[in-house]
Amino acid sequence: MPIPHGGVLQDLVARDAPIKQQLLAEVGSLKSLILTDRQLCDLELILNGGFSPLTGFLTEKDYNGVVENLRLASGHVWSMPITLDLSKEQAAQYQPGERVVLRDLRDDKALAILTIEDIYTPNKENEAVKVFRGDPEHPAVKYLVETAGDVYVGGALEAIQLPTHYDYTGLRRTPAQMRSEFDQRGWDRVVAFQTRNPMHRAHRELTVRAAREHTANVLIHPVVGLTKPGDIDHHTRVRVYQELIKRYPNGMAQLSLLPLAMRMGGDREAVWHAIIRKNYGASHFIVGRDHAGPGSNSKGVDFYGPYDAQDMVEEYKEELGIEVVPFRMVTYLPDEDRYAPIDTVAEGTKTLNISGTELRKRLRDGTAIPEWFSYPAVVKVLRESHPPRPSQGFTLYLTGLPNSGVDALANALQATLNQFAGSRNITVLDGTNVPQAATPFVAHELTRSGAGVIVADASIAPSAQQLAEAKKIVSKAGAFIVVSLETPLEQAKLDDRKGHYASERADVAAYQAPQDADIKVDLLKHGALVAVQKIVLYLEEQGFFKF
Repeated sequence: MPIPHGGVLQDLVARDAPIKQQLLAEVGSLKSLILTDRQLCDLELILNGGFSPLTGFLTEKDYNGVVENLRLASGHVWSMPITLDLSKEQAAQYQPGERVVLRDLRDDKALAILTIEDIYTPNKENEAVKVFRGDPEHPAVKYLVETAGDVYVGGALEAIQLPTHYDYTGLRRTPAQMRSEFDQRGWDRVVAFQTRNPMHRAHRELTVRAAREHTANVLIHPVVGLTKPGDIDHHTRVRVYQELIKRYPNGMAQLSLLPLAMRMGGDREAVWHAIIRKNYGASHFIVGRDHAGPGSNSKGVDFYGPYDAQDMVEEYKEELGIEVVPFRMVTYLPDEDRYAPIDTVAEGTKTLNISGTELRKRLRDGTAIPEWFSYPAVVKVLRESHPPRPSQGFTLYLTGLPNSGVDALANALQATLNQFAGSRNITVLDGTNVPQAATPFVAHELTRSGAGVIVADASIAPSAQQLAEAKKIVSKAGAFIVVSLETPLEQAKLDDRKGHYASERADVAAYQAPQDADIKVDLLKHGALVAVQKIVLYLEEQGFFKF
């Protein structure tokens, strides 16, 4: 079994256990800092040793070394900045030498005490370029620009406890626990497989082949922290992994969950992943084609080359002390009823494959998914979490000026859709039954449960920002469809019996009809019946209703 990166597993929870009561006694006298989801993931892996040799968030010297040269100040290879980012207002509350309690945003529990070594302002533009290649559409670059604080705080940590998880507790092993388990089983050669997607028969085949070729066992080590926006939720994925692990030869494979916040950092992320798996006790690591890459930008340009990740891990593998196993694409041979590496298949041989896009389409429209591609139990899990379109929820967001006909269209839509909604509930959120600020969250939950939601607050003219925020929240649960009522302001002001225009209004003055609306209707020209028909036909075209 390989030694941890840096020579020692930095299990801070075990190290600080003897002084835990002393730390807890100190907590009440210190300032507290509530961590974000990403910071919580990073903290957990620092505390449990997954990020060895780190014992805290990067100081400025370490940060600069990682960004510029992929090395900590100690000289050890480290490819990803692990930083505690704060807003300028937050950072102004602290000073070097101060001790601060780090708390879980979910339950306010004290997890660790940070002794601040330095507070510094990073060059985030340089970080974006050096670490993530600078494309503004890269998700990590967008995070740096739009979400991350402008000030970083570095310093060592003392552990009080790990964050509490209430799901899949039996599958959440720390590096020390994983290493102990390997030792008890006599596994001295372990191939780790990184994934953030469901696994199918091809994945099982390639991991078994890797284990066979390297005389090793398999660690299925999926990420259940933060992944790429739009990825399948970890609950669905874990149920898939639990079904798939049963299909390995007895005693060959082990499943354990990794609470990692991915950056989708391509080649640098692959080096980072290799270090983490080494700390968990793996001797070999499968590096995939375009490993941890976020795909391509809006112009179709790939963020990373297909083999950049493999090349970078190979470059550092001697220092990393872990063997790289290149991902071998396998394909199904129907005439032989078996999978084989695609590079070994003779020209002219019949092969079959289903792409991720095709799989999503089949799940969406209920088309059969063959057993040669995935196990029936796995498909059953995916269908339960991703039912076909006629069973999925959706949100129709009606946007327009006050008195533009939003309420009238909402009522007409609800009456019409209820005629053929079947088991799907059709609900109107109009500002009277749910507060405006809570509407996106309620719409998210209703959509997730399979309802048809009509958001129709006739008293406001929603801004582009409000619309974007609602879409961001609701889209995580299902389809978000924008319906723009194109009623001109002059017409909306006529017959204003509710007094919407009795005084000047900032929302009305700033309102602009969304140019990228999915559906545009004009009640003045065509009336509500035509508008309803247009929306119903759109919903049919998208597969939500079948007539």
